[in-house]
Amino acid sequence: MAGPPMAVVNACTRDGQGGSPTAVVIDDATLTDGDRHAITCGTGTSHTAFIDTSTADTPTVRFFTSAGELTNCGHGTIAAQAVLLHRSGATEHHGRQRTAGRTFATTAIRRRDGVEVWFDQGIIALTDHADATGGGIIAALGLQRADITADVRVASPGTPRLLVPVRDHRTLLSMQPDFDRLATECRGLGYLGCFTYVLSPTARTATARMFAPAIGVNEDIANANSVGCLAAHLLDTSSDSEIEVHQGAAPRRPSSISASATHTGSGIVARIGGVVDLGPPIVPG
Repeated sequence: MAGPPMAVVNACTRDGQGGSPTAVVIDDATLTDGDRHAITCGTGTSHTAFIDTSTADTPTVRFFTSAGELTNCGHGTIAAQAVLLHRSGATEHHGRQRTAGRTFATTAIRRRDGVEVWFDQGIIALTDHADATGGGIIAALGLQRADITADVRVASPGTPRLLVPVRDHRTLLSMQPDFDRLATECRGLGYLGCFTYVLSPTARTATARMFAPAIGVNEDIANANSVGCLAAHLLDTSSDSEIEVHQGAAPRRPSSISASATHTGSGIVARIGGVVDLGPPIVPG
């Protein structure tokens, strides 16, 4: 029996190359969460987005990894919205998406090098965590205290993660975390993972690596929600509000994600964007 329609697309490409392979499935009401988890484990990708199109104006999108369901997924949202635009046959769409009880605005525009997608991340909670380097997380990352150049912060657009500034590109690219230990440490403290980064001298671009073994993803090729968190952190600490982040150097899958942060009466919010290479047409799984 044929499965639900599915495509694997490359989310958040850089200069038309690389990106994070992401499975996008047009959801079927007969599927159970066990079915969705099994489909995810069989795709060969780190993340799968399941789109319920029964409410066409505001589709519901859910995300799974090999470890189970996620509250949200930034690059999965970018992939899902690109697929929805492709299926519609339109060249541009301004819509909304529902994920984990939150409804937010999305924009998808067909470009020569793929589909450019932007979405509103929502409020990002930022907290200082003086004990972040005192436990085992930094050691599990394979770093020393001297490798950390500024305060480690906790950022949460719904699920908390650590923002870890490291001293230089060489340190960043040579990191070899102990993934089993890191997963244990992050689960114990309730963190999704660790977003390690190096800012450029102008603080308008950054290079980053995201380690999230606690959710079954040792290293994420593109982590859009963490880029939004970084933009929020920069706005909070330096008034810089825009950032472009490059990831994927270690897995040799170059990726690029952009984000801009804004102060509102409810807190700092961010808008996140990336380009998707759709690859081959959608076919039944």
